[in-house]
Amino acid sequence: MKIGILGVGHIGKTLALRLGAAGHDVKVANSRGPETIAAEVLASGARAVKVPEAVADVDVVILSIPLNRLPEVAPLMARVPRETVVIDTSNYYPVRDSRIDAIEAGQVESLWVVERLGRPVAKAWNSIGSSSFATKGMTSGSPGRIALPVAADREADRNVAMALVEDTGFDAVDAGTLAESWRQQPGAPCYCTDLTREQLPTALAAADAARLPKRRDLAVAAFQERMGDSTTNPDADFGVRISRALFM
Repeated sequence: MKIGILGVGHIGKTLALRLGAAGHDVKVANSRGPETIAAEVLASGARAVKVPEAVADVDVVILSIPLNRLPEVAPLMARVPRETVVIDTSNYYPVRDSRIDAIEAGQVESLWVVERLGRPVAKAWNSIGSSSFATKGMTSGSPGRIALPVAADREADRNVAMALVEDTGFDAVDAGTLAESWRQQPGAPCYCTDLTREQLPTALAAADAARLPKRRDLAVAAFQERMGDSTTNPDADFGVRISRALFM
């Protein structure tokens, strides 16, 4: 497939590497220009391009930028055909994104994104820590392979997103509609806890929307105490250990 990725941070970099290695035609872009994208991001064949080129003539656009910056790309996304699959990997963190009143009042993050972009999206790759994503992918059928939830309202979006999750080395689990995607938001039992296909449905069902924000913020405080800031992601072992203790 022809895939454009906006953002080459913690998650975007691994997406470029894994999807390129899987044989997809991958273009990547960031807000600072193609010359600023490190060669290691392109090691599996992805090409660095300008932002408008990344979303032109592609089958899939993956948005791997902070949630609070998604409204900035809305004019760009308005020119993307409606049949193009758009996958959002973002999460809401007030410490980074500033307060978003609608989400604080209970709006599902993915539905807020849909409103900002004015188009359907799928939600995927948001529920795994960047270290686990970079190091724990396995071939299909491997014992203990980590599973990731995928939510979408359009069947075509869901099918494509699930297939691409599999291509990155993880089992894809249908997590239902975007209205239910709060079950894979920060603070939920499946968030950054590295569960298998057998374990994930139970974790999704056990999510309690009212408890998510407090659990999310407790985890942020633990990570900041350990790492010293809000931009450095924890290593996989520490991140999973804290997430399982607080979210499950």
